[in-house]
Amino acid sequence: MTIRTDPVTIADAARLVGLRRVRAVAWGHVGSAVLIVGFVLWVARAFALGQIGWSYVGEFLFVPAILRGVWATLLMSVCAMALGMAVGLVLAVGRLSPAVVPRVASGAYTWLFRGVPVILQLLIWFNLALIFPHIVLPGVRTIRTVDLMTPFLSALLGLGLNQGAYIGEILRAGLQSIDRGQYEAAEMVGMTRMVALRRIILPQALRVVIPPLGNEFINMIKLTSLASMIQYPEVLHNAETIYYANTRVIELLIVAGFWYLMIVTVLSPLQHMLERRLAKGTH
Repeated sequence: MTIRTDPVTIADAARLVGLRRVRAVAWGHVGSAVLIVGFVLWVARAFALGQIGWSYVGEFLFVPAILRGVWATLLMSVCAMALGMAVGLVLAVGRLSPAVVPRVASGAYTWLFRGVPVILQLLIWFNLALIFPHIVLPGVRTIRTVDLMTPFLSALLGLGLNQGAYIGEILRAGLQSIDRGQYEAAEMVGMTRMVALRRIILPQALRVVIPPLGNEFINMIKLTSLASMIQYPEVLHNAETIYYANTRVIELLIVAGFWYLMIVTVLSPLQHMLERRLAKGTH
């Protein structure tokens, strides 16, 4: 005698007991969607009924002062990021050094700059003359610090040196992701540590660090708004200057927000294209 052992599906079971299959309604998803749509409509209604002169937004969107601010924002972002990359590379190499002094010094730098708020660093650089009234170049000249620390240089040092601490950690993680055997292989063929780093290790580590570096650059664009506190004429500072005169506060803030959003919107696809290009070599 043979006993049938075929598996019974849910449909078979439902038919056997005379019940219909009922698809469960995801009430949690429905509730979340209703809440999100309701919140968006509430915000849109508030902006529509609020005291916002939308004609002023369009009027000030492309005025020369705002466009100069956009250019200053981009310039500061690129310069501070370049300084941060240079400092970060030195810090990463120092953190991975077998010698104690560079390892401790790099760790102390990272601890200090990551622990102090960026706005505080900017204010210290801008008011450096209160600590060092003069900067002496032996045998060359003496410069008044208040003349040297312009808003541009103060913002560059404040943003770039702070960024170096974060980029150093990103580069260190990227360098540590490379197999140790490649360092040893480079030493066996007679390469020095720096030559191996430049020719073999760094190109591979770039594939790992490009995504977080792209995010850091986008974050830097937004961080430049802090430089308005020390009179650097980026887009938010110029918007503030205009609304101090015409009292159109919200309208000018919307204009500044529009330009930050446009810069990030343009840069994000470029970052993804660069990531895909570097990833080709891994397949």
